[in-house]
Amino acid sequence: MPSLRHVAASQRHLKDYRHYETLVHIFVVILLISNLVAPKICQLGPFKVSGAILLFPITYIFGDIFTEVYGYAGSRRAIWTGFLASGLMAALAKVIVMLPGAPDWNNQAAYATVFNFVPRVVIASLIAFCAGEFVNSYVMAKMKLFTDGRHLWTRTVGSTIAGQAVDTTVVMVLTFVGTQPLSVILNLIASGYFAKVIYEVVATPLTYLVVNGLKRSEGADVYDKGTDFSPFAKEETAAGAAASITSI
Repeated sequence: MPSLRHVAASQRHLKDYRHYETLVHIFVVILLISNLVAPKICQLGPFKVSGAILLFPITYIFGDIFTEVYGYAGSRRAIWTGFLASGLMAALAKVIVMLPGAPDWNNQAAYATVFNFVPRVVIASLIAFCAGEFVNSYVMAKMKLFTDGRHLWTRTVGSTIAGQAVDTTVVMVLTFVGTQPLSVILNLIASGYFAKVIYEVVATPLTYLVVNGLKRSEGADVYDKGTDFSPFAKEETAAGAAASITSI
C-alpha cells in the first residue's frame, strides 16, 4: 500500500465518502439475518452455539473496517443504524405474529416459532450488540493511535477480544439467567466467545485486503485524535478527527 502522510483534516462528513453508505447497508442486512437465525442452538461436538455464529462475527469485522477507514464516527452511525433496524424488525415481527391468520393459512405455529421474538431476548440482544460494538470500536480507535496506524492485526484481534467478551457475556446472561443452569450459560459464553475470536483471526487477511482497498479508494485514513467517544455524540463533533491522506 502506498505510504501515508498525516495531515490535519477539515470537516469531512460521512456522506462525502464513496462506499460508506453501501457498506452500512450490507452491515445491516447481515445483522438482521443473524437475528433471524440466532434462536436455534446448534450442537457442534462438545460446544453449543447460536445459529448466528456463521454470520454475526462478520458484523464485528465490519465494525473494524468502519473504525479503521472512517473513524469512530463512522462506526457509531453504523451501530445505531443496525440497532434501530433490529428493534424495528423485532417489533414488527411481534405485531404480525399477533395478528389473526387467515382461516386457510395453516402455518401460524411455524411462523411464530421463527418470528415470535421473546421481548427478553430482543432486549438482551440489543443491549449486548450496542455494548459490544461500541467497546470494539473504542478499542480499535485507541489502539490505532497507540500503534500509530501500524500492525492492523493487533487492532482487529484486540478489539474483537474485548468487544466479543462484552457482547457474548451480556447476551447470554440476560437471555438465560434464571432459566438455564449456570453450567449451560458458561458453556454458551465460552463456546460463542472463542468461536467468534477464532473467526476474526482467520478473517484477518481478508480484513487487510478490504481495509487497504477502501483507504486507497476513499483517499483517507482517519485517526481519532480529539474524537468525542460518547456513543451519543453528534456526528459533527466527531467528524473533526485527524486523518491521513493517501499519497499516490
